Amino acid sequence: MKTSDKIIQLLKKQGALTAKTLAGELDLTTMGVRQHMLALEQSGEVIFEDKKAPRGRPTRYWSLTEKSNVHFADGHEGLTLQLIDSVKTVFGDSGLEQLIEHRERESQKLYFEAMKDKKDLLSKLEVLAVLRSEEGYMATVIQEADFYWLIEDHCPICAAASHCLNFCRSELSLFQALLEDVASVSREEHIVEGARRCAYKVSPL
Repeated sequence: MKTSDKIIQLLKKQGALTAKTLAGELDLTTMGVRQHMLALEQSGEVIFEDKKAPRGRPTRYWSLTEKSNVHFADGHEGLTLQLIDSVKTVFGDSGLEQLIEHRERESQKLYFEAMKDKKDLLSKLEVLAVLRSEEGYMATVIQEADFYWLIEDHCPICAAASHCLNFCRSELSLFQALLEDVASVSREEHIVEGARRCAYKVSPL
């Protein structure tokens, strides 16, 4: 993988980072990273923000722009939007809702089957994260003191979800149904609402 691609992956997963932090992650010099950032800035894939530091000069943080999304799965955006509009035109809103519910049921069956032998919440979440990552969501599980985060750094169906928010409602409903016997699930960060990622708080019952 090219260094620029590694930088884009790190910014996608971790959010805004300094050149010094990126250099440490990639085992490069800070100057070397800055050269890559300049090229990415010129291509329109990253922007920076200078944040005031306690002492000395402001610290420069780099983050991704929407243009960087070409590096990640997009869920066949154009076709998806056309199909959504076609379903609404031919079958109405109720027809689209039936389609979303069918997708939710099929995903639920697939996830339940993969998780059926897992007894504890963490094991279930780890399986779910693998399945979601295979679908392009870049999912990870983070353990806090008394709860977990299911983090999704990318949304491969973002265009569809923005076009029809019921897709997002369906995904939250799916996670709640999968874990209803062992945990409560709430969405605390939402890409469609402008967040960098989707973050689901999973609290054991």
